[in-house]
Amino acid sequence: MTDIRMTTRQPSSPVSPTPQSVQWLTIDPDMAGQRLDNFLLARLKGVPKSRIYRAVRGGEVRVNKARSSASYRLAAGDVVRVPPVRQSPAVAELWLPDHLRHNLEQGVLYEDETLLILNKPAGVAVHGGSGQQCAVIEGLRLLRPEARFLELAHRLDRDTSGCLLIAKKRSMLRLLHDAFRGDGMTKTYLALLTGAWSKQHALVNQPLLKRAGQEGARMVVVNAAGKPAQTRFQRLACSEQLTLVKAMPKTGRTHQIRVHAAWLGHPIAGDPRYGNFERNRALVQHGITGLQLHAWQLRFVHPKSGEPLSVSAPMPAFLDDFYQTYHA
Repeated sequence: MTDIRMTTRQPSSPVSPTPQSVQWLTIDPDMAGQRLDNFLLARLKGVPKSRIYRAVRGGEVRVNKARSSASYRLAAGDVVRVPPVRQSPAVAELWLPDHLRHNLEQGVLYEDETLLILNKPAGVAVHGGSGQQCAVIEGLRLLRPEARFLELAHRLDRDTSGCLLIAKKRSMLRLLHDAFRGDGMTKTYLALLTGAWSKQHALVNQPLLKRAGQEGARMVVVNAAGKPAQTRFQRLACSEQLTLVKAMPKTGRTHQIRVHAAWLGHPIAGDPRYGNFERNRALVQHGITGLQLHAWQLRFVHPKSGEPLSVSAPMPAFLDDFYQTYHA
């Protein structure tokens, strides 16, 4: 089995020629609702962001023949003037490793014409960047070149496995974002905590604040100046060293479950940022590596059909073994 590879462009010169004419693009219903700047960034691949924002501020970009702001949300029927701009070619080759291709092909938990839910593997980013050329969403686009639209409806940390929701239409993406922002999406995670947690359940209601950590790393801390955050924990199984819990976040703050678990005094096993580093080293000797956090279940009302939908990602083997051994 060979890797899938795709070069985005094969330029003959360092910079591609400037388009010869203005483009007039009509917004269809599936493109409506997105910000003007995001629309332009998607259309003008290789153009620096600064050039795009300068074109908007200078009136080169127009909506319905009038000046517009970068934050304007496009409506169906809007006509956007896109000026001729010089585009730098993307010469990097996207490649899809065998292990990621297999997971994307075999890891579909649910799919219809508007959305799909994948069982994301641990150790793979959901989108490219941070030195990773091809991640989940790029790999899915490589596997499905005929798909007009594939976008992440939410994100999971690189080391978190489990249910990842992807929209296949822009109209669905907006509806899913609304569900995540409100009460329309119930998320349940499985987390293996360090130490024996004595309680059966707990509701952590502690605000979270983002701040820069060492070497610019993103850190989140419990702080009264932060945004409200709630996570409910329920014990499932417990040994002398570890506790398996359900974690049900009411809000969706960055690293919320990880920080709230650490606040309880029982950080998630294998957590390199908020965990107990001595315990993590000890766990490696027993074959427990990586962040032990799994996005187990998503439950919501399907925005199109109106039917309740519940999708679960199979429990990773180690967590399943732990549950079978230690649950009451």
